[in-house]
Amino acid sequence: MRVVFMGTPEFAVPSLESLLRTNDQVVGVVTQPDRPKGRGHLLTSSPVKLVAQREHIPILQPPKMKDPEFLSALAACEPDLIAVAAFGRILPPTVLALPSKGCINVHGSLLPKYRGAGPIQWAIINGETETGITTMLMDEGMDTGAILLQAKIPITSDDTAGTLSPRLAHLGGRLLVETLARLKAGTLIPRPQDHSQATMAPLLKKEDGLIDWTYPASSIANRIRGLSPWPGAYTFIGADRWVLCRAAALSVAAGAPPGRVTAVTKDALHVSTGDGLLVIEELQPANSRRMAVSQYLAGHAIQPGLQFNDPAPP
Repeated sequence: MRVVFMGTPEFAVPSLESLLRTNDQVVGVVTQPDRPKGRGHLLTSSPVKLVAQREHIPILQPPKMKDPEFLSALAACEPDLIAVAAFGRILPPTVLALPSKGCINVHGSLLPKYRGAGPIQWAIINGETETGITTMLMDEGMDTGAILLQAKIPITSDDTAGTLSPRLAHLGGRLLVETLARLKAGTLIPRPQDHSQATMAPLLKKEDGLIDWTYPASSIANRIRGLSPWPGAYTFIGADRWVLCRAAALSVAAGAPPGRVTAVTKDALHVSTGDGLLVIEELQPANSRRMAVSQYLAGHAIQPGLQFNDPAPP
């Protein structure tokens, strides 16, 4: 088949590279425009664009999906199928209707759970113990199309969004290739989603990282894992913003107001929560690098009674 691939971040790369190892022809790649990055704000190509350049595949980077010039260039590719993985844009009806075999999306959850832009992060935040990849036929809704194939993987207690995402990405590449092969063989029957079971996984914002210490310790620990590496779960000491990088929950009575340091060991801070203690093992203090608590304590004194809080008033 003639396939156009749409994707942008590192998560999408294994899907594109898996397609390139098949007998199908990737006739074009659509990815988001180059973005300023870093302190120098230099325009930076997406990971998918870099692969397309390496393989000498024609690249389209439309500023808008309904741009007439883009739609004309896309139609000129004459795709039989469009494969999508973490593209980051909504496909308009004109694009969905273009390929004869339809548009297939590689989504990082077991649909209908976790529809939206942040399925990996929200699965960890909500304490799930397994997740997976779904390939589906795209329609005009937000991840509402018919399911083609699904595959599961466990979420370990140590997983963060940063460790889980690559595993799901590689699973997505394998499942996309299997989906295309079975579609061509006529052995795959799409099945509608049960919309009554749907949950949402909206795009995360920096503000979502602020820790509410009245939550249970287990919920805060999951949030820290789910928001690592971005946007990071954070709290404040006065006006100083601290990012918490690794922590565990203890189901013991705190006996202190939420957010208060109750004990300091050589390698951890024990902080009271709405239910239980949060044991902080790694952190990133304001204007500093990520480090183990033991490293921080080697040069800074923290006493029981310190209170983590919301931002100090201006």
